Amino acid sequence: MQRKSFSTMQCPIARGLEHVGEWWSILILRDAFRGLTRFDGFSESLGIAPNMLTRRLSALVEAGLLERRRYSERPPRDEYLLTQRGQDFRPVLLAMLAFGNRHFPPDDRDVRIVNMATGAPVEPLLVDPATGLPVDGPGYAVVSRMREALNT
Repeated sequence: MQRKSFSTMQCPIARGLEHVGEWWSILILRDAFRGLTRFDGFSESLGIAPNMLTRRLSALVEAGLLERRRYSERPPRDEYLLTQRGQDFRPVLLAMLAFGNRHFPPDDRDVRIVNMATGAPVEPLLVDPATGLPVDGPGYAVVSRMREALNT
């Protein structure tokens, strides 16, 4: 079955999903934030078929979320490092972690975000930097508007 492409949709959520919407991609990015960089590390962590891992890593490189860097010429071996675009995905992962903990908690493990200075658990929160108020609260809405065409 052919997967639908979201690349031409005007919704930024759909356009983002075009590059990270496949679950293996999200888990690869999760592992990259945990410090994994090499094919074998991703493979061992995820238990993913090598051909699928190769495709997902290539897609993440093509999307600009990971950078492929050669670390061995003989045999040829690459590592995969988060780019700035990939780093920008971190708040999404943290929000997914909080959502999963709240609604689908693991049975045998406690996975939390903690303040490294105090050890206290924290919940991620998106805030308006100008006011410090949560953007999912009253006074904030998602709106759509057409960008003006540049006639230069």
